[in-house]
Amino acid sequence: MASEQLPSEFDVVILGTGLVESVVAAACSRVGQRVLHLDRRSYYAGKWASFTFNGLLSWIEEQSKITASEEHDWSSQLEDGEDLIGLTTGDVSQVTNLQVFNYTSEEEEQVPSSPLEEEAKEDEEEDEGGADQTPAGETQEEGAPSSESEVKEEINTPAQKSQPEKSKKRLTYAELLKEGRRFNIDLVSKLLYSRGALIDLLIKSNVSRYAEFKNVTRILTCRHGNIEQVPCSRSDVFSSKLLSVVEKRMLMRFLTSCLDQDTPLLYQDFAERPYLEFLQHQKLSENLQHFLIHSIAMTTPDTPTAAALAATRHFLKCLGRYGNTPFLFPLYGLGEIPQCFCRMCAVFGGIYCLRHSVHALVVDKCSSRCKAVIDSTGQRISCSHLVLEEGCFTQTAPPTRCVSRAVLITDGSVLPTEAEQQVSIVTIPSESPVRMVELCPSSMTCIPGTHLVHLTCQSVGSAFEDLSPVVNRMFRTPDSDHPEPRPEVLWCLYFNMSECLESEGGELPPNVSVCLGPDSSLGHDGAIAQAELIFQKILPGEEFCPPGPAPEDILYQGEEPEASPAQPGEEPEASSAQPGEEPEASSSQPGEEPEASSSQPGEEPETGTSNQGEEPEASSSHQGEEEASPTCKGEESETSPSQQGEEPDASSSPCTEDSDTCPNQLEDGTQG
Repeated sequence: MASEQLPSEFDVVILGTGLVESVVAAACSRVGQRVLHLDRRSYYAGKWASFTFNGLLSWIEEQSKITASEEHDWSSQLEDGEDLIGLTTGDVSQVTNLQVFNYTSEEEEQVPSSPLEEEAKEDEEEDEGGADQTPAGETQEEGAPSSESEVKEEINTPAQKSQPEKSKKRLTYAELLKEGRRFNIDLVSKLLYSRGALIDLLIKSNVSRYAEFKNVTRILTCRHGNIEQVPCSRSDVFSSKLLSVVEKRMLMRFLTSCLDQDTPLLYQDFAERPYLEFLQHQKLSENLQHFLIHSIAMTTPDTPTAAALAATRHFLKCLGRYGNTPFLFPLYGLGEIPQCFCRMCAVFGGIYCLRHSVHALVVDKCSSRCKAVIDSTGQRISCSHLVLEEGCFTQTAPPTRCVSRAVLITDGSVLPTEAEQQVSIVTIPSESPVRMVELCPSSMTCIPGTHLVHLTCQSVGSAFEDLSPVVNRMFRTPDSDHPEPRPEVLWCLYFNMSECLESEGGELPPNVSVCLGPDSSLGHDGAIAQAELIFQKILPGEEFCPPGPAPEDILYQGEEPEASPAQPGEEPEASSAQPGEEPEASSSQPGEEPEASSSQPGEEPETGTSNQGEEPEASSSHQGEEEASPTCKGEESETSPSQQGEEPDASSSPCTEDSDTCPNQLEDGTQG
């Protein structure tokens, strides 16, 4: 649409398609605002984006090129009593210290055969010489081996089973590029709390119909150089071999007390003191202290007790809603979530345009409000409100801190199990605690035979300095030396990403808002709270992201609502059933009074839409619409959809840990 003229007036103009901007766009469009949503890039989601492997290589190349801002004179667009505020037209890179390491071979390597395989091959060649012929005059007994080769085969079969498995075929860089479209690599590593603000918003707004999700199946921790699984639920605690019987009882007693309403009375003397001191005062073992601090509260030992216990309660409340861990992960990567909200905005009339930007704001001198914007084509577009992404102003304060990130493609899991398709979060205590998320191929983010690993921590130095020691300790690289087998790193990317803590731009017009980028937290509560705050600033008193109507209830232009088959006081229409057939359920039966609604005999009359918690008919269950609930390619049961009305209380029957299934449409009936 870049070559076409855009409409000249909108209620809300939004620049940037990150998560916050996309949620604001969807919320405004849903309540009837005319929304123009622009992005200067050629892809959606900005710093929240997901890339294919080839797309990530292009993104890395773009980061090394600093685009200079273009100078334009837009004074001819001004009227009397107006002023201009210029914006940054170049793409200011907020990613630094990019380093890429390729450990794959350039050409396909021949895997050498083991001595046992070579001997077996020689035996097969000797056996092909006709040794299976029976000498003349001898008869073969029934059930006896027909030849010496069969005797050898029977003898060697058990031995062959005990031989070591054939070495894995090493992935080459050419194969990585060839299969690159099957990767979905996130710039930001986060998870969705099952009772977090984002999940609640997805359910409330019905945006969840556009996405599919997978349970995070394991919570792991690194302790004494070993990877251990953290017991979370009651069943995990009592089946764990890492805890003694006394520790299991102590842990269950402590977790139960955290959910008690009288918990503040227990820690009122420790509220601002380190969490570690409180756990020691509770006489918990070092084993339990490690699990509670690093893997359940996911904090540090010196975190204030009040904040750590709040994080622990949030963790516990999220257990059991969709599985044995509190977390979900969207299939195809986190970049899907902003696009889902963009889709909702477009459904309700929002206009989208990529590779299109805003160069200047037109401000009224009297009211100091933004009246219009000048886009990258020089067109003046009037608007009542303007929402900008971070990095739009030329004079911005440097970020107060950065996040160190590493993205690895490995050939295996850090904790292999019989169930290969595991999505894991690993906590690694260190000076700056490292959070690691390991994704399997069933998450639709990597190809079979590989795992995609994300590492995140607060920056102390460069990303390579912060995270490479952890990578060398957890995985096999040319710089590591492990006596025990570890998964091998095939490809690795390190980079630092800035984290803005305050809005930029200084004094802005009152109807202009600036969205912050992703923070270093694991969840999305900060982004959703920021989006709701901006929406309430634009439209005070309006409901934030109300539910959309069911597809079958939408009347398109030129359509008329369907009349009921038989209205009161009218003669019922003749049944179209053939002689000998049962009449249709929708028409009135002979001798009966016609009903006002089109409900079936013996059923409650319909109200036009299926209420939440009721059993909707197949024709009115919008969660089951083929258009609104995309199926996961390559999977049949990984994310079996929980249709609205099928399980009105999913929290009472949570998924088991052995099952990787979770609802791909998050239904409202699962809430508390």
